[in-house]
Amino acid sequence: MTETKAKAKVRSATGGVSTRDVDLGAYGEELRPRLLKDAVVRYLANKRQGTHSTKTRSETNYSEAKPWPQKHTGRARAGDKNSPLWRHGGTIFGPKPRDHRVGMPVRARREALRSALLGKFRDGEVAFVELNKLEKPSTKTAATCLKDVGATRGATVVLPAGDANLYRSFRNVARVVCVPAGELNALHVLQRRALVFVGDTLGAVEKRLANAAGDASKSKA
Repeated sequence: MTETKAKAKVRSATGGVSTRDVDLGAYGEELRPRLLKDAVVRYLANKRQGTHSTKTRSETNYSEAKPWPQKHTGRARAGDKNSPLWRHGGTIFGPKPRDHRVGMPVRARREALRSALLGKFRDGEVAFVELNKLEKPSTKTAATCLKDVGATRGATVVLPAGDANLYRSFRNVARVVCVPAGELNALHVLQRRALVFVGDTLGAVEKRLANAAGDASKSKA
């Protein structure tokens, strides 16, 4: 039987910890491992700069002199020391600058995010932190919040957009990845063991998914 609800820890603004039920209806009915794999490969590939480069024998400038005469030495024929067979010579089939970007439809990316969230909720690795607006950055406060919800082995923290104090507070905690709610993707969700939503950021993410579903239904019509 497919689970329709999941429990998650909630850390209140006053420091108390409780649990809440989360409706999983917005995240689909089943995980999609192949789609998640494709999404992760895409995000990692798009991070690559593609600036790696090696020189072929035509690009090296070691020595164009023939190392020994063509005949009567008992050795194999050799043209010059730019050959890949020699030290300081060129590289055979070495990497060259190229674009590693991989395309993926927007709907597929949204479905991957939906599936990643479903898996996190089912595994009980999602938590919520109700944190009042900070007057100044406080890494101690951020670390305490994560400790209270059990996210001590690494976490992806979803933050409200434009709150610099919250970002500066959480970014200094070890093994923490901070991401605005509007930029959350499948790789962010899977990158760390725990997923922590600060404030009402889950609502913003669900709104993105709902808008995507609405656009998809209009395109089919």
